[in-house]
Amino acid sequence: MRALRVNSPVRFHFAPPSFLRPGVLLIVVLSFLSAHHSHAADLVIPADLSVETQRCIGCHAALNVNIYQQWGYSRHFTAKIGCYECHQAKKGEPDAFEHNGALIAVIVSPKDCSRCHVKEVDEFENSHHSKAGRIMGSLDNVLAEVIEGNKGMKTEAFPGGISAAAVNGCWQCHGSVVKVNKNGKLDPATWPNTGMGRVNPDGSEGSCSACHQRHEFSVAQVRQPENCGKCHMGPDHPQIELYQESKHGINFYANKERMNLQSSKWVVGEDYSVAPTCATCHMSATKDMPVTHNVGLRIKYNNRPPLVKQAHETDAAWGLPSAKITGDMRKDNMIKVCVACHNRNFVDAFYTQYEAQLQLYNEKWAKPGLALYNKATEVLKAVKGSSYAMYSQMIDYTWFELWHHEGRRVRHAASMQAPDYTQWHGNYDLARNFYGQYVPELRTVIAEGKAGDANSQKLAGELDALLSKVLNSEDHSWSIGKEDPAVKAERDQRRQEFQERYK
Repeated sequence: MRALRVNSPVRFHFAPPSFLRPGVLLIVVLSFLSAHHSHAADLVIPADLSVETQRCIGCHAALNVNIYQQWGYSRHFTAKIGCYECHQAKKGEPDAFEHNGALIAVIVSPKDCSRCHVKEVDEFENSHHSKAGRIMGSLDNVLAEVIEGNKGMKTEAFPGGISAAAVNGCWQCHGSVVKVNKNGKLDPATWPNTGMGRVNPDGSEGSCSACHQRHEFSVAQVRQPENCGKCHMGPDHPQIELYQESKHGINFYANKERMNLQSSKWVVGEDYSVAPTCATCHMSATKDMPVTHNVGLRIKYNNRPPLVKQAHETDAAWGLPSAKITGDMRKDNMIKVCVACHNRNFVDAFYTQYEAQLQLYNEKWAKPGLALYNKATEVLKAVKGSSYAMYSQMIDYTWFELWHHEGRRVRHAASMQAPDYTQWHGNYDLARNFYGQYVPELRTVIAEGKAGDANSQKLAGELDALLSKVLNSEDHSWSIGKEDPAVKAERDQRRQEFQERYK
């Protein structure tokens, strides 16, 4: 039998070797990690495939040839780690079932992976990624369950129904709470699912296969930017589109063959230097930092919420130990990645530009926008009483998209050096929708409130005063004809100089 080289670029199909074919008995001396162990120090690399795995292969090599071949290309194969070693289950586990004489589970959870990959799972479980399933209690999921959906999808786990919009949309990236039905099968509303923050039947959070696609678990695949693009794309967080527009993405696609993606050791500045990928910046090794599976430890700013926060603040709110890694420490970590290719002056100047954009977003749009929305909501609740429902009026959507779509885009785009997104899908959309939709809708709410009872009129007066204060501020006074004449004169002079230059 020809050995399969893990890092070889040559791919070939192979027939099941004789010792894997049904009916052939192989005497194996096996000392392998049991399901009760949780530390890599307990692991003894087996001399050959276990009897249990051979039995699995006896059928699945023919029934699921794609899975068999993918496993054959994997490092698991060369390490003699097979089907049973990953899928074995203990009696009493919620999703365990008897299958041809073996007790197994369909889902291989992070807890299962930690039998060998202790460090990686520990880092992952303390990251934002593993907590992605917490969206199910958030505003985003309310949108999918109520506004976009209904309770038309009924399963054993959801006899009262669940929204197919949430099941097929939100849960597929963020993760479902996997339910096990009475017959031991996984409920179809919650499985299949490889959402990053999936809550597994064994209680663990996360899905390693969200990134490391089974059953090959290729390092080349997981290092490519498209791997992150399944979830990190679209109107609210278009990271894959931003990467493709950026110089980083342009260089990657132009020089992919020089990226050394198959290498076991993959250190930026040593094993490759033509471009970074998502993994390079957020996870992979540098000359002075090891690989990490906590993707937040190189990100200073959390650009997801309406107002800019530092990432360690979110970690603290979630009770994660990484909260002790402050925003400035995380920024220093990212700079260690950047200087593998750029000089320090370049990096510092980039952060000056980026942080100025964050401050602009926060001060001009987010802080006044959020204050106005909160006050407008008070007015609407007073006017509508018990008939008030969030997202039953246009202003709810307008404000949501200002921060959730345009506001995120401008922040993420600036962080990834994607100038067209920063301008035309970020700053421009923010300005157009703030002045063209949000302010007129606020004035409509004010008018509704002033036509109501005494409490509605009072609240509408407060909103009117707040809107006037915002529009008369330095950032917005131009929109009501009150721009500082000196500022306008300076801009007119620059425009004249520009026109003279290109006569």
